[in-house]
Amino acid sequence: MCGIVGAVAERNITAILVEGLKRLEYRGYDSAGVAVYTNDEKLERLRRPGKVSELEQALAEEALVGRLGIAHTRWATHGAPCERNAHPHFSGDLAVVHNGIIENHEALREQLKALGYVFTSDTDTEVIAHLLNHKLKDLRDLAVALKATVKELHGAYGLAVISAQQPDRLVAARSGSPLVIGLGLGENFLASDQLALRQVTDRFMYLEEGDIAEIRRDSVQIWDVAGQAVERQTVQYSDGAEAADKGEFRHYMLKEIHEQPSVVQRTLEGRLSQNQVLVQAFGPQAAELFAKVRNVQIVACGTSYHAGMVARYWLEELAGIPCQVEVASEFRYRKVVVQPDTLFVTISQSGETADTLAALRNAKELGFLASLAICNVGISSLVRESDLTLLTQAGREIGVASTKAFTTQLVGLLLLTLSLGQVRGSLAAGVEATLVEELRRLPTRLGEALAMDSTVEKIAELFAEKNHTLFLGRGAQFPVAMEGALKLKEISYIHAEAYPAGELKHGPLALVDNDMPVVTVAPNNELLEKLKSNLQEVRARGGELIVFADEKAGMTNGEGTHVVQMPHIHDILSPILYTVPLQLLSYYVAVLKGTDVDQPRNLAKSVTVE
Repeated sequence: MCGIVGAVAERNITAILVEGLKRLEYRGYDSAGVAVYTNDEKLERLRRPGKVSELEQALAEEALVGRLGIAHTRWATHGAPCERNAHPHFSGDLAVVHNGIIENHEALREQLKALGYVFTSDTDTEVIAHLLNHKLKDLRDLAVALKATVKELHGAYGLAVISAQQPDRLVAARSGSPLVIGLGLGENFLASDQLALRQVTDRFMYLEEGDIAEIRRDSVQIWDVAGQAVERQTVQYSDGAEAADKGEFRHYMLKEIHEQPSVVQRTLEGRLSQNQVLVQAFGPQAAELFAKVRNVQIVACGTSYHAGMVARYWLEELAGIPCQVEVASEFRYRKVVVQPDTLFVTISQSGETADTLAALRNAKELGFLASLAICNVGISSLVRESDLTLLTQAGREIGVASTKAFTTQLVGLLLLTLSLGQVRGSLAAGVEATLVEELRRLPTRLGEALAMDSTVEKIAELFAEKNHTLFLGRGAQFPVAMEGALKLKEISYIHAEAYPAGELKHGPLALVDNDMPVVTVAPNNELLEKLKSNLQEVRARGGELIVFADEKAGMTNGEGTHVVQMPHIHDILSPILYTVPLQLLSYYVAVLKGTDVDQPRNLAKSVTVE
């Protein structure tokens, strides 16, 4: 989940490294550091706990000037967030930065101690530095030594290394943690995300699993997992770096919430005919494979898992296909019984989520019919390793709490549901044409929901002194309630739980009093009257209700009841629409609480470690 930046150039690269770290701070912000081979011909390092701004201030007071360097922003896994655990880590005259986890670090640590190496941190990364130093003594060449080093590492890693012995290059290795090379004119760069390098280049080369790279000012050489020299495709981006700019908004999260009408529109473009979903949007073999599907297994983490839970309702109701949904970290570690002709579906914003990626690799050994990734990043590991893909078009999402990625995932999953039903002939007459028309109107409906921004901001004031919240929903709105609770706890640090409304009397009702707001989503569907009865149970116990209700649901404000009227929408699409006010609610509560909205404590955007 950490961020890596590296550079080799004919100009001073320190400012480039720091700017790259700023752009990667969504990946980790417990500490940050930089190591530069300076113009004094020595390797120097500066590290600071906290955010990149702390490192930037330190560099203003103690400048490091050089043409070769690496930098890192950390999300702690081994060792507390402090200066001695911050990257880069040194061993002799080489420096290492690392994303991931080395699972056999304890055994390696003992071996290296026996060889006389002294450890100054609690991290697994320092093991890599000392092991590489040991290999370099005999092998001399930095890339050759790195190849030998990674053979002894068990776990996940993205590595960048520089050495004062060979100051004309940096070397890198990728296994389970993404790395990208940025190509310049007389200079080249490395990062864990191309976003970090958009200020210096628009040409990129993505390392694949097992790759080792040697990056010099005027050349790049790559070896694959078998040690063979290979060339990787160069990708040139023509779009701007506007995602890195908050624009008129106070936070990235608010900007990304308001981008949802446009990104949903982009996700639908080219995927709908006049009255059908274009099945080939999932790949040239999609129709043939979908015709064989009898079951669906969805695996995801966090917000993406909630999207999968909504999809289960759609798949079973519309397409008549049995569906199971499981958290990736649980799926990968249990014995799984695979039903015949089961489509394995993964959902991920980044496509590099460690548990989801491991679950996919595990699934390949279990006899699933095929794999499908719904993902926002076209060059990600998840996309490359899946049989079929549907790319969402959310654009870069900077805020740690996912918003626009979630709604575009839901759109993608509804397109999948309709495609499966279409190919298998299991959709009721007229359903697909109706929902295609509703999907065309969805961006407008989302815009109408966003127009309630000021109303939701006022509702948020009810939470200013609260420490606990209950979210309720029925049917496909239950996962929406779960997502609402997750957003609130992620960025406001208010304890929040979600329950199916019908479960109130089976336990949660004991928690309800006038200090626990109860947030409910209430579309106008066949469960509405039952939901109203559940809400009466809350009011009878003094609970304060915040209800996001369909304008045709007949619900009004009353004592202890605050109703926000929602635009009417087809029930199938209501989970997408009702997500929006819950995102706004969590945002405005967090602002009132004074928390760090875009970078909440203890969390990082891309979870690339287990």
